[in-house]
Amino acid sequence: MSGAGAYEAMDELTEVGIGFAGRGIESARETEWARGRRPIARWALAAAALFLWTLGALPASALARGAPDSFADLVQKLMPAVVNVSTTQTVKGEPGIEMPQFPPGSPFEQFFKDFLDKQQRPHKVTSLGSGFVIDPSGYIVTNNHVVADSDDVTVQFDGPDHLQLKAKVVGRDSKTDIALLKVDAGHPLAYVKFGNSDKARVGDWVVAIGNPFGLGGTVTAGILSARARQLNSGPYDDFLQTDAAINKGNSGGPMFNLDGEVIGINAAIYSPTGGSVGIGFAIPSSLAEPVVAQLEKYGKTRRGWLGVKIQTVTDEIAESMNLPKASGALVATVTPGGPAEKAGVAPGDVILKFDGRDIADMQHLPLIVAETEIGKSVPVVVWRRGHSVTLEAKVGELQETEPTVAEAAKGPEKPPTPANERKIESLGLAVAPLSADLRDQYELGAEVKGVVITGVNDSGNAAEKGLKPGDVIVELGQEQVTSPSQVARMIDQAQKAGRKSVLLLVQRAGDLRFVAVPIVKG
Repeated sequence: MSGAGAYEAMDELTEVGIGFAGRGIESARETEWARGRRPIARWALAAAALFLWTLGALPASALARGAPDSFADLVQKLMPAVVNVSTTQTVKGEPGIEMPQFPPGSPFEQFFKDFLDKQQRPHKVTSLGSGFVIDPSGYIVTNNHVVADSDDVTVQFDGPDHLQLKAKVVGRDSKTDIALLKVDAGHPLAYVKFGNSDKARVGDWVVAIGNPFGLGGTVTAGILSARARQLNSGPYDDFLQTDAAINKGNSGGPMFNLDGEVIGINAAIYSPTGGSVGIGFAIPSSLAEPVVAQLEKYGKTRRGWLGVKIQTVTDEIAESMNLPKASGALVATVTPGGPAEKAGVAPGDVILKFDGRDIADMQHLPLIVAETEIGKSVPVVVWRRGHSVTLEAKVGELQETEPTVAEAAKGPEKPPTPANERKIESLGLAVAPLSADLRDQYELGAEVKGVVITGVNDSGNAAEKGLKPGDVIVELGQEQVTSPSQVARMIDQAQKAGRKSVLLLVQRAGDLRFVAVPIVKG
């Protein structure tokens, strides 16, 4: 509709609105019905029909489930499979504690003597947590930190008889904070199943059951508040966040969806007080389920391994590498003889896809590689010198000593300034060619190549990126450098080409990492 027709329609709608406001809805309805026209009824029916048709056309995933009138039926079904976990651990004494000096005959003297005697001899401590049965034969899942270093583990069922059973630790995994226990009840146990946490959406209702503060089976409900939270607790952080109350003692307990499926294992809380403030975290079932299966089968985890040290792709790094967006995992070093080296992966490559799955950021690569079948050959798409390259890697097995991400190491702090250094004002640093004196000063081996950083401006971009004297620039713009003049020339070329930053490959204490340093225009 356009032109005069549009204005006529607007006038008609305005007229109806004024009639309703001036005469009241009831009087307007009576007038329409008395005339036998019923335009409002026809409009309402048409709108309702359109609304219902629209709902029918929507995919099921777009229709959120409302809160039930009660969680009682769901909880009644799930509660028998949730257990309280108690552990005892022998703690060594703390020798060497001196008793405060008191006046002779002081009543505090004997009190502190008894207290210190108890502290200085081995004694048992008890801790409490939660868990849930995943198999009628008696397999129980909980957190690793609930049972780690414990001498005895006991589980108690929250039934009328309060059944207590000794549990055996089948296996533990510290990297994901998951442990698997086994009890022998002599009869099939009530159990729950894992659901697909990847299908859970922020805003979905969740129910948590556990043993907060040792009170016994307790139910709380809330929503899924966020996904993929990183808590810096390990290489496989991928927590679900919820506002369902989780407190001390809830660790290891299940977080259910409204279908009664376990989509998370309650593991941590954020709290300045020690109690729930509505920020709890759970290990997603998509991560936990394969770990539990491996613990049951092998008593330990068997994870895929690629053999690379990686780091985050920042906006500056992406710009310096002509990468369309900051995504993927930047390869800093490749383990000699590892799967990545055999596949042709090289330092400076950005891994964009692994086994057909996009690598959104550095944190996702260890997760994806770890859950890949050992021995499987997979395609690896990398970004190399301005375009993508597809390689094929055969996944190895991760050993506990293998690193999963690049780690920074400390270098020398303040070496003497050599006479032949060259200042690079646009980066805020000074460099010099490697000499015998500088190798001795910075403890650099004869195999190290490049130019050494001999000075860093505290207020410059190099310092902001963490560069220090003693770091060695091995490459600039993914090309090897051998002299300070070459560094200066390449930076000048980058400025003329309109680059906002330059990508440096820096070696520090034997480790390599990429650093994108913004260029300050002169």
